Amino acid sequence: MAASKEEIVQLLTTAYSMELETVINYLANSTNLDGVRAEEIKKSLSADITEELGHAQMLAKRIKQLGGVAPGSKSVKLGNQIQPPDDTTDVVGVIKSVIAAEEAAIAHYRKIAQATDGDDYITQDLSIQLMADEEEHLVLFRGFLKEYDR
Repeated sequence: MAASKEEIVQLLTTAYSMELETVINYLANSTNLDGVRAEEIKKSLSADITEELGHAQMLAKRIKQLGGVAPGSKSVKLGNQIQPPDDTTDVVGVIKSVIAAEEAAIAHYRKIAQATDGDDYITQDLSIQLMADEEEHLVLFRGFLKEYDR
């Protein structure tokens, strides 16, 4: 059975909050990381900020189209992701936190795709598109982690 419109809006709102939290954490990590080995990670995170913000914008638009309201700062639920490390040279910690955030996003977009299957093809298509973007980021950061696991 397909999810109700209200349930879909709630799932989208959660995804919206997740994307905004990712933007905040990527911004912090791309600014705070120190060291020669951090440079490539910082560049990648900086580039991803724009894409993740774009995801939040697409989600907000879809929430509105379904009759919901994209939440403002008072209503956005943050604090569910691994926070930037206190040690600004902890490149591996940052990579692992990015991997965890991407895995959580993929799982959530999969949940949205399943909840809308056979009923809300527009939201399903959006969730599949965003899931593909997150999988691309996941593969990139898993590749970064391989260098440190040798």
